[in-house]
Amino acid sequence: MAALILSVPVLLVAMAVRLTSKGPSLYWSDRVGRNNVIFKMPKFRSMRVGTPAVATHLLADARSHLTPIGSFLRKSSLDELPQLWSILAGDMSFVGPRPALFNQHDLIALRTAQGVHSLVPGLTGWAQVNGRDELPIPEKVKLDVAYLQCQSLWFDVRILWLTFVKVLKRDGVSH
Repeated sequence: MAALILSVPVLLVAMAVRLTSKGPSLYWSDRVGRNNVIFKMPKFRSMRVGTPAVATHLLADARSHLTPIGSFLRKSSLDELPQLWSILAGDMSFVGPRPALFNQHDLIALRTAQGVHSLVPGLTGWAQVNGRDELPIPEKVKLDVAYLQCQSLWFDVRILWLTFVKVLKRDGVSH
């Protein structure tokens, strides 16, 4: 039943991406999973085809790489919907540290040194609800470590609720 309900927004967003920019609707990003194993994570494409595969904050002018609906997709978090596939595949969970890009060596090293790499990455996480794109990497890792030390069902429920609120307010997205 949930798949049927989610299929409507997924199809609408996929069509909107295809109609507003050249290229596929989905972008498959190489991400770092549990124990630093690389997996392919799908997202709706919010950047133009040919954009370098780096963290958005490293782009000289990230806005110039956005598709016509890219900013909306990111601020509404609709670009994240395909990650439900990664949850079903077991590469991700609903809550955990956000999966790093394969080339975010500084983030990967800090997480590994703190034991965070042992967690399954999440669709949302403690760092997500405490700053999202605006956090410097050392601060993200501190929040990931706090999640590692305090993880529980109730903490996950709190993070999911805060994520819902943040998405509605469109908090913490820089573009």
